[in-house]
Amino acid sequence: MTEPMGLRERKKVRLRETIAATAIRMFLEAGFDQVSITDIARAAEVSRRTLFAYFPTKEDLVLQRFADHEDEAARTVRARRSGQPPLDALREAQLDALRRRDPNSGLNDDPEIMAFLCLVSGTETLAARLLRYTARGVDTLADALRENGFDGLTARLTAAQVIVVQRELALMNHQSLVDGESAADRYPEAIRATNHAFDLLRDGLEFLPTDRI
Repeated sequence: MTEPMGLRERKKVRLRETIAATAIRMFLEAGFDQVSITDIARAAEVSRRTLFAYFPTKEDLVLQRFADHEDEAARTVRARRSGQPPLDALREAQLDALRRRDPNSGLNDDPEIMAFLCLVSGTETLAARLLRYTARGVDTLADALRENGFDGLTARLTAAQVIVVQRELALMNHQSLVDGESAADRYPEAIRATNHAFDLLRDGLEFLPTDRI
């Protein structure tokens, strides 16, 4: 008897999550470069062929956690309140992420999350691949801005600046936690930095003294 499609899909999702969780646990224990695809497949009790069907590359086993977030800025713009400027919606979303200690904000000092982010930033191939997600984030945000009346050049340049700023804010937060600061202690400065960053995006450098630019 054929299983309902919903059940089959749920099984696939669970298997995908199991494989990824197994791989990340092994990477954290031994290091990304020290663990092979064969090791992961054996530990997850799947064949190499099955593993590659879910994750085409070794890096995808780790970076799939970022895949759901690559169009997050675009979704924020499309879902904003009527009449709300896109930058205001993006600022609001960033501040909310800090309040929720969203791992993607860099402001989460859970040991497992810290270890995961250190794995990504400390592994050259993972850090390089992560840039692809950043690039796709620019693409999707630029599309959303064009849908909301931005001309092509303005949409692209604005999207690039927003995505880079979000990434840099997250890196600064994460580095502060790596250096020993708690998320609670870092929070006020993270808020200040976020507001300053979005003020710069909104106003440019016009308000700075001319001898500083």
